[in-house]
Amino acid sequence: MQLGPRVLVVVCFFNSILTVAWGLNGGLAWMYVRWWRDLYDDVKLNYTQDRAVELYFWASGVFLGEGNAHARIVLAKMIALSSLMDDTYDVRATLEEWDESAVSILPKYLHMLYLKTLGTFHEFEDALEPNEKYRVSYVQKAYMLLSKYYLQQAKWSNENYVPSFKDQADVSTMSSGAPMLAVVTLMAAGDKATKEAFEWASSVPDMVHAGGEIGRFLNDIPTYKRGKNKKDLATSLECYMNEHGATVEEAAAALYAMTEHAWRRINRACMEIDRALLPGAQLAVVSLARTIEIIYFGGNDAYTFSGDLQGLVTSLFLKPVPV
Repeated sequence: MQLGPRVLVVVCFFNSILTVAWGLNGGLAWMYVRWWRDLYDDVKLNYTQDRAVELYFWASGVFLGEGNAHARIVLAKMIALSSLMDDTYDVRATLEEWDESAVSILPKYLHMLYLKTLGTFHEFEDALEPNEKYRVSYVQKAYMLLSKYYLQQAKWSNENYVPSFKDQADVSTMSSGAPMLAVVTLMAAGDKATKEAFEWASSVPDMVHAGGEIGRFLNDIPTYKRGKNKKDLATSLECYMNEHGATVEEAAAALYAMTEHAWRRINRACMEIDRALLPGAQLAVVSLARTIEIIYFGGNDAYTFSGDLQGLVTSLFLKPVPV
């Protein structure tokens, strides 16, 4: 079988990442590889993308350094689960309870994804110290909240409804996944995260919301420009164009300006926040948003199109740093 260009890029660069990661982190990197391969092969959702490189790259941008191998893997796993749920959530309802008995109400093709998700949460809890196990419940709640925003978007899409820019931005900022991943980042952050930090992030304060806006707006610009399927929900770019009678270029400029304003709010929050919360907030919001900027730099979408990652992955994992 002949491999397509994207598959070749994924295979070659993921192998390169793993070679370096193996040298730095031993068996942890291969545990992640095995987990992803088992998950992707077992759920058998042929409409989802194999994003092994993208997941690891994103997590590496948040948790730098050799000592953060486990944290990178935790974050990469949650990005993977949310990505699969996002790809699936065109017609499915949210679940109010998270236990294995709930699997019976799902269509059969989603049973394995649901059970794998539960198993991953159990795995997270088993890896935490007794005084840290409470963290998983915050992540579960954030993940369930994310699913509700996916559901709202699915309803709008099925009804061919074009929301106002404000309504679309409010919902899609949350569905960007950044607010949920802020909580996940804290779960993996070790001593940098306190229970107060989890309460803070879970309430989605303006700093966390601003991080979600960065993720949403930078994603929506290339999404519109590369073309959408007929059933796809109107992006924030389209809603802005409809509401303001703007051209694509004018709407994109407006979203970039809003992204800049979101960064200003994050910077202001870093100066005003309780000092005890700052280390966790910087990791959960600033590092996450910074990585989003890299992935969507220059109007590209390196998360969807792995070819855009080639230079970045080479620079990060393969080329020695000149000294």
